[in-house]
This record gives sequence, C-alpha cells and structure tokens, in this order.
Amino acid sequence: MSVLLRFGVRSQGDYNTRFQAMTQPQKKTRRQMLEEFVAAKPNDAFARYGLAMECANSGDTTAADQQFKTLLGAHPDYVAAYFQYGQFLVKSGRADEARSTLTAGIATAHRTGDDHARSEMEAALSELG
Repeated sequence: MSVLLRFGVRSQGDYNTRFQAMTQPQKKTRRQMLEEFVAAKPNDAFARYGLAMECANSGDTTAADQQFKTLLGAHPDYVAAYFQYGQFLVKSGRADEARSTLTAGIATAHRTGDDHARSEMEAALSELG
C-alpha cells in the first residue's frame, strides 16, 4: 500500500482544486509611481516636476510638455521648472519657445532672489543666441 493511500490521498487528479502559481507583483516603474503620486496630490509641485522630468528623460515629449505647462501654470514661482523646460524645448527643436520660457524664468528667478538659477538661465539663453 502506498504512503498516499494510507493517509486517504488517492492522487492529485482526485481533487477539484487547482493551485495557481504564486507570482510576485510587478514592480512599478518610476513613472508609474510619480503618476500615482501626482494623481493623489495634483497640487504637489515637486511630484509634478519629477513626473515632467521623467517623461522628458524617457522621450515622451507630449507628456513632458503637458506636465511642464501644468506645473508652471499652477506654480509660476517654481524656478527650476523654467530652466529644465527651456532645456527640454531646445532639445525638441523649439528654440523660440525655449527663449520665451528662459526669459520668463530669469524674471521669476530675479523676483524670487534665486541668483544661481538666474545665471544658469542667462547662460542658456545666450547660447541660444
């Protein structure tokens, strides 16, 4: 007599329960985490800035453009966004928009007393010609 029969177990086929293989939950991407954070706290400037940068770095130009515009519309004193958005626009071949964004950023940096960011944007603007 087999060991299984001694314990009342005939064979695995006698059971109607099928076990699903346990899988690990998929790890979320950085962008997914940022999107969730922005959805939960849409007025959080730092989270939206991070999402805009992540979109830009991953090559999603449409989403990056939209996130930068939303950020600057809601937080016009977020100086770092002007510089990064300006750089993004230059890389996207939109030099006129970059000039406008950097000029607005320089004025904002001057108004808020951020001399370091102002000087970086002035240098970037002069490189554009």
